[in-house]
Amino acid sequence: MIKAVFFDLDDTLLWDQKSVKEAFVATCKVAQEKYNLDLEEFEEAVRKEARELYASYETYDFTQMIGINPFEGLWGNFLDDDDNFRKMKDIVPTYRKEAWTRGLKALGIDDPDFGAELAERFPAERRNKPFVYEESFQVLDELKGKYKLLLLTNGSPDLQNTKLDITPELVPYFDEIVISGAFGRGKPDVTIFEHALSLMNLNKDEAIMVGDNLMTDILGASRVGMKSVWINRHDKQRNEVVPDYEIKHLEELYPILNELNQK
Repeated sequence: MIKAVFFDLDDTLLWDQKSVKEAFVATCKVAQEKYNLDLEEFEEAVRKEARELYASYETYDFTQMIGINPFEGLWGNFLDDDDNFRKMKDIVPTYRKEAWTRGLKALGIDDPDFGAELAERFPAERRNKPFVYEESFQVLDELKGKYKLLLLTNGSPDLQNTKLDITPELVPYFDEIVISGAFGRGKPDVTIFEHALSLMNLNKDEAIMVGDNLMTDILGASRVGMKSVWINRHDKQRNEVVPDYEIKHLEELYPILNELNQK
C-alpha cells in the first residue's frame, strides 16, 4: 500500500533548466547590446568556462556528493552553516566573475569589469524567472490529502529554500522537506532515502519516488528498495538504471498509484 509520494524538486516540479536558460538569454542579451556578439555562441562559451572552473575548485567533490551543479554556483549565495558551504560562499564571487569574463575572452573580448557586471546580472535574472511545470500544482492538489507528500531535493539549503521562496505556493503541499545539504549526503545515497522514510514513519514499500534524474532519484530509490517513477518529459535516453515506471507527464502518476494500491 502506497501511503506517500516523494518528489524531487528541480526539473520534476520546478522547471529549473528553463529558468537557467532564460536567465542566460537575458544576461547574454546585455552583452550582445554592448559588443554585438552571437547570443548562443556566448552562452555556450560561458557554460563551458563555468563547468571547467567549477570542477577545478577544492569544493568540487563536495558539490558532486550534495548535488549542486555549476549553474547553481553562478547564482547561489550558499549562506549555510557548514565548512564546505562557507568555502563555496568564499569561492563563488570570483567564480562568477571569472566564468563570465572568460566567456567574453573566448569570443575575443577582454573586459573584466563588464564580466563582473554580467556575473551580478545573472543571479538577478535567475531569481526573476521561476518556472513551475504547469501540471505541478494540479497534480499536488489531487494527491494532497490522499497521500503524505515529501520533497526530497539535492542542493544547498540556502539555495533550495531560495527556489522555494520564489515559488511559495509549492511549500504548503509538503509534510516534510529534505534537502541534501542539510542532511549531509545527497541522492543517490541510501541514507538520505532512509532518513526521509523515517521522518514519515514509513517502510520502503509504503512510498514511491518521483524524479527526473536516473542517477540520483531513481538509482537512490532502487538502492533502498522503493518503487520509482522516472519523469522523462524531454525524451532522454535510458542508461543502466531502470525505473519501475516511466512517464512523460505528472498526471500519469494517478493510474500508477491506483494500480499499486489495488495489489
